[in-house]
Amino acid sequence: MDSGQNVLVINAMEAWFHAFRPLVLLVLHIALSGAVTVHLLRTPRVNRSAAAWVGLVWLAPFIGTALYLFLGINRVRRRAAAFRGVNRPAPPWLSTTKRDDHLTALNLAGDRIAKRPVLEGNAITALHNGDEGYPPMLAAIAAAKESLALSSYLFRADGIGRKFIEALTAASGRGVSVCVIVDGIGSGYFSSAAYRHLRHNGVPAARFMHSSLPWRMPFINLRSHKKLLIADGCVAFTGGLNIGDENLTAGRASGAVLDTHFRVEGPIVSHLARSFADDWYFCTGKELSGSAWYPALHAAGTSTARVVTSGPDQDLEKIEFLMLEAIGCAKLSIRVMTPYFAPDDRLITALCLAALRGVSVELILPKRSNHEYMDGAARASIGPLLESGCKVWAHQLPFDHSKLMTVDGLWCLLGSANWDIRSLRLNFELDLEVYCPIMARRLDEHMNSLQLEPITPEILAQRSLARVLRDGVAMLLMPYL
Repeated sequence: MDSGQNVLVINAMEAWFHAFRPLVLLVLHIALSGAVTVHLLRTPRVNRSAAAWVGLVWLAPFIGTALYLFLGINRVRRRAAAFRGVNRPAPPWLSTTKRDDHLTALNLAGDRIAKRPVLEGNAITALHNGDEGYPPMLAAIAAAKESLALSSYLFRADGIGRKFIEALTAASGRGVSVCVIVDGIGSGYFSSAAYRHLRHNGVPAARFMHSSLPWRMPFINLRSHKKLLIADGCVAFTGGLNIGDENLTAGRASGAVLDTHFRVEGPIVSHLARSFADDWYFCTGKELSGSAWYPALHAAGTSTARVVTSGPDQDLEKIEFLMLEAIGCAKLSIRVMTPYFAPDDRLITALCLAALRGVSVELILPKRSNHEYMDGAARASIGPLLESGCKVWAHQLPFDHSKLMTVDGLWCLLGSANWDIRSLRLNFELDLEVYCPIMARRLDEHMNSLQLEPITPEILAQRSLARVLRDGVAMLLMPYL
């Protein structure tokens, strides 16, 4: 075939393509959208998010399919099945502790939701802000002889961050087994100074779900929000406190971030250690075993507690399910303090029904958080609560990052999970469920001590139309903010 014939063939192919391009693109769009629809319908949970994805892929040709491939497929659950705890037998998860009050059903549901028992004999102490939290954490690192495990969403290499880096480096230098996990997004996506310093100093550290490779970009939406420090497998710290100078209030006229953290001793520390070990294996493929990580633990106090983890893997929605069960069991009071409030309709409906049946429901939110769009999402979410008789309060600056819940003065939930869709569906979170009237009373007293002002329907009605629309958009975009 000479060059003239080649030109004719090429011209004919171009003419055919231009003539039939709309049909080719239509067939390709139908094939891709149909494949996505089949994939969605075969997933275990078919809900409104699935319906939204179906609408997007059909109404936004190719773009919708690309977004689904990057953001809609839960690859973490498959990865979790391959990595998490494969070499560790599951511990017994039925509680031996029995209750004889109206929280019996909550205890039973907690067994089945968390797949962990409640354990008696724990000492849990509240520590407010970095001023109270950081000194005992640094002291525990300095005193450690066998092992140290630290996991943090934010780990800054600022003043207090450098003290932690130095303390962890010194512990590693004296022969302590040290393992550090920092989130691959929260502690810096393009560059994590704390991680870099730790690795440079020879401290074993891992970045949770981090990759700069384009085909791993879906993981950018999945974050480890846990805050956990365990020393010698017997003393632990957990709650909402990150590692950064902003959590130190002394000498700061403004810009401080308040928070509540907890020092934990007793048998429940073994479950905290197991949770960290699962994450370490998930990140590195390395097991943590032996008495350095799991020593024999004895009773240290009077609190009964359970670890509840949640994430977009085999722990999907566990913390949210526990919240729903606690709300359903409440007879007298429900108090929730959270920095961000934009949950799904299930939690809002449960709180509304509790108020309608006569339970005192109180929600405490920041008047202004560190993310304006989160404040907007909260304002867009609380209307039904106010209509049902719930009381909603705003606390004054400084911004308080604490995540607390009490029920009937008997039960508490504390830890890392916010009351928003990101925390309850996308993040990897860790909370402690605590049965202890003393702790519940102290947390209620702490919430009472805040400078509060009511948020009323009249205050919500004063928002401009532009603000109402902006708040609504923020709520709709919550999972991706």
